[in-house]
Amino acid sequence: MGEKKHDDPFVVTASHHDMLASVLGSKDGAMRSIVYSYKHGFSGFAAMLTESQAEEIAGNVNPNIYHQAHTTRSWDFLGLNYYEQSGLLKKANYGEDVIVGVIDSGIWPESESFNDSGYSSVPTRWKGKCQTGMAFNATSCNRKIIGARWYLGGIQDESLKGEYLSPRDANGHGTHTASTIVGGQVWNASHKRGGLAAGSAHGGAPRARVAVYKACWGAAGGGISCSNAAVLAAIDDAINDGVDVLSLSIGGPVEYLSSRHAVARGIPVVFSAGNDGPTPQTVGSTLPWVITVAASTIDRTFPTVISLGNKEKLVGQSLYYKATAKSGKFEMLVDGGFSCDKETLALINVTGKIVLCSAPLQAKLNPPRLMLPAIIGDVANAGAAGLIFAQYTVNILEDLDACNGSMPCVLVDYEIANRIRSYVASTRMPVVEVSPAMTVVGSGVLSPRVAAFSSRGPSTLFPGILKPDIAAPGVSILAALGDSYEFMSGTSMACPHVSAVVALLKMVHPDWSPAMIKSAIVTTASVTDRFGIPIQAEGVPRKVADPFDFGGGHIEPDRAVDPGLVYDIDPREYAKFYNCSINPKDECESYMRQLYQLNLPSIVVPDLKYSVTVWRTIINVGVAEATYHAMLEAPVGMTMSVEPSVIKFTNGGSRSVTFKVTFTTRQRVQGGYMFGSLTWQDGSTHSVRIPIAVRTIIQDFVADTS
Repeated sequence: MGEKKHDDPFVVTASHHDMLASVLGSKDGAMRSIVYSYKHGFSGFAAMLTESQAEEIAGNVNPNIYHQAHTTRSWDFLGLNYYEQSGLLKKANYGEDVIVGVIDSGIWPESESFNDSGYSSVPTRWKGKCQTGMAFNATSCNRKIIGARWYLGGIQDESLKGEYLSPRDANGHGTHTASTIVGGQVWNASHKRGGLAAGSAHGGAPRARVAVYKACWGAAGGGISCSNAAVLAAIDDAINDGVDVLSLSIGGPVEYLSSRHAVARGIPVVFSAGNDGPTPQTVGSTLPWVITVAASTIDRTFPTVISLGNKEKLVGQSLYYKATAKSGKFEMLVDGGFSCDKETLALINVTGKIVLCSAPLQAKLNPPRLMLPAIIGDVANAGAAGLIFAQYTVNILEDLDACNGSMPCVLVDYEIANRIRSYVASTRMPVVEVSPAMTVVGSGVLSPRVAAFSSRGPSTLFPGILKPDIAAPGVSILAALGDSYEFMSGTSMACPHVSAVVALLKMVHPDWSPAMIKSAIVTTASVTDRFGIPIQAEGVPRKVADPFDFGGGHIEPDRAVDPGLVYDIDPREYAKFYNCSINPKDECESYMRQLYQLNLPSIVVPDLKYSVTVWRTIINVGVAEATYHAMLEAPVGMTMSVEPSVIKFTNGGSRSVTFKVTFTTRQRVQGGYMFGSLTWQDGSTHSVRIPIAVRTIIQDFVADTS
């Protein structure tokens, strides 16, 4: 392969035929042998040849190499490869005919992710409907999108500007979450068709059906607003319509109590944890009967090389993919300081130059999400050729979409920014070259990590309930948005990953209750990465993740299908718990002293003074004959015991066993939470781990100080 010697592609192809004919002996043989003729961008060909024939051809001859198709990554990262021959995805038949209800901002029905080719008729148990409206008619629903409703109750007029009064998704949020859950396989997907993160896109349950409930509103490029009244109406309709799973990528302080009725009907409900981290006590959706999801990173990054005029090469991340006439050339570099606002830019000449800016110090930890797009706009309007921007988190890349891939905009950390700033100060004519981003996946990327923005526990409404429950991919997730595929980050992106796993588990274990499914997910989660190193949580500083960061840990779908033991809860216990927590009556007096006794796959004791005993019941869902041993990791400063410490299940015996866990403090302090775990191991296949958080107190008030 090399440069073309002719502009006419037919002449180039003819030269390929002539070269092959000289080896194969005839023009006909050449025509049969050739597979591809490369004749537009360069000259070359692919042909079927023997080794001896290949040796006769002058120039470079390379054997054909077969590459595995890359995917949009998060599902492969979780072990749910589309072509796997075993595991959860195969066992669940790719989610065939499971119905997932998505309460969000609607759907873009023309997206390739919702093509219904090859689908059978809609399941007869489905009772929902396809509600039409603006730019959404009856044919917008199909055998994939089997239901669509929209709700205007309680929506403010401001949220309706630029919106479709129909289930059509103007914002893109709902389409992104729905395709992450149920999207069918789409070849050659990439970020805005620009080549980054290229591969095959599919949802976690690619053969599942989706029912759309548009209760959230907001035009493209802005936030969305979800009316409490509208969400409650959507939950109510979804229960009656016959969904199997409910997914709500909705944050905020509102707790949707009606979700308990869905759970009582056997419908697991999955919520996002919120995007207010890493501050503690910010987690939302803290009801014990729902699954609350934190966000984590995946093993994919988009490194961008920054070459300085002093030959130093540094690396940031970007979405810069559109090569321009200036690509490969050095540009002038100017330091815009810590503001880069219009006033600052007006004082320096940035025209045609790359500008270095930094997030204000007060926004170092978690800069406002709209700050960077505004700065990009100001820098572009000032005539700059590009932007290098320093902030604490450098993997939230969709904030760079304002650059549209054509202007180099790179995220770097403060250390890299200081090195660039030192170079600028050391020379009279500082220059820089920004190379297009690359896509890198695999073991070279430290992952997973809990995202800095992911909201953290403990729960302020229910201190005896551990939240979030689980972590899943939620950073720079590529999924459908309109007619394209784009990155989005947030616990809103993590929630649909868990929703899809729930749908698959529902398919494999239709008799499991929502509590059992939640237990299987939490107790089989991982607390270490692929190298066996404890998973870290991004923050200032980064630290080892604890249960208030990621609940039971990072989701492991293939392990969840066979957990060995599960913790189940009678839905009536949820009602008692809620009533006694929010509005205690006389009959709640004894229950109030033991609010941490709900049979959850976690233990939180927020008020340990001396000693307390917590009871739990486990159900054997594995082989009939099994023996489990308790492995204890006691919270620091206290002793912990389990009775019995060995549990045996026999053929024909009881499938459930109740055990007690006793905590005794070794120090009388008004302290903070300490963490531990209890793991039941059968010595071979199963390791059933629940996270533990205990706080010692002296006085009956909530404080971490004495």
